[in-house]
Amino acid sequence: MMITKLASDKDFSAQIAAAIRAAIISGQLIVDARLPSESELAEQFGVSRPTVREALKRLAAQNLIRTQRGATGGAFVNHIRYEDAYDQQITTSILLLSMNEVDFETACEARYALERACAPLAALRHNVEHLATMRKEIQRQGQRGLTDEAFCASDVAFHRALVDAAENPVLSYQLAGAVEAMQPLMNMITFTERSREAIVSLHTEIADALEVGDGAAVAAALVQLEAYTIELFRTVRAKRNRS
Repeated sequence: MMITKLASDKDFSAQIAAAIRAAIISGQLIVDARLPSESELAEQFGVSRPTVREALKRLAAQNLIRTQRGATGGAFVNHIRYEDAYDQQITTSILLLSMNEVDFETACEARYALERACAPLAALRHNVEHLATMRKEIQRQGQRGLTDEAFCASDVAFHRALVDAAENPVLSYQLAGAVEAMQPLMNMITFTERSREAIVSLHTEIADALEVGDGAAVAAALVQLEAYTIELFRTVRAKRNRS
């Protein structure tokens, strides 16, 4: 049974959203199940309908529920796909990095440790589309006149393809934040010192190793890329300290 007793010193709508979320996670409310009406929820929790409405908005923002109009409408438990949750994971990662003042090297360590976990699976399970994407981005990164913003976007797309090559939706979801939140941050800090040629060379090593199914070589190239990224950061930091 869903907990409906609310603490008087906390936000009611947040508590209601948490109670419904807990019921969904525990399986009390299954996928496509219709939630009680706003009036019924207001009575159950002892609050006003606007408070319930705010709680439902919170749940909808998290893709946990969807609303339908009409006689058979209402709020229903959503079927969440990993792909649908990527944006939320990326946003959360960006907020965690900015609000908690995580230092660059800690973020870099985490980001590459997570990606290396994909290396053996990607070497085993990649398909022609993953490799084609990576080769296309390598070619793009070598183009003259490519802006820093475009290079960064290509960098993200390259690593996204490597992660997706592992064919593991849980890993892809977990790494959405690591790659698509941390990679732009790293590029933004190090772009003034980086050598595009060096990055393209390492990306080529990764793609070549992936193509022949050598997960250890993929991981080794990622280790080199991590070391190079940290070296760039230290160079940028040293220059800033001298100025």
